[in-house]
Amino acid sequence: MLEAKIRLRMSQADAHYGGDLVDGARMTALFGDLATELLIRHDGDEGLFVAYDSVEFLVPVYAGDFIEATGRITRVGNTSRAMSFTAVKVIEAHIDPSVPSAAQVLEEPLEVARASGTCVVPKEKQKRLKR
Repeated sequence: MLEAKIRLRMSQADAHYGGDLVDGARMTALFGDLATELLIRHDGDEGLFVAYDSVEFLVPVYAGDFIEATGRITRVGNTSRAMSFTAVKVIEAHIDPSVPSAAQVLEEPLEVARASGTCVVPKEKQKRLKR
């Protein structure tokens, strides 16, 4: 099935809590961006994200961390598109508070969040149907 990826650094503006902690809503925003890209690639229309089936936040994310988020279309119905999402930390910046510029590339990406949900593209808006 179709897949899309986004990799970006969490900025100071993403920090929502003390200690530069990034809130989970930032991960769901990335998942929403991936859903939009997947629908455009699959159907030629942004569609609508109608529901999350599940959302799990597994590991804290901090300003300065690099996150790679992946989305996949897992099922295609007449108008619905089931999707799954994961976000992993690939670079960790919050390793030594006494050295604010310290960071490390993680040997193994660390899963920070995962989700699944459903999007809908009305039939009349499906321009590039790929079945």
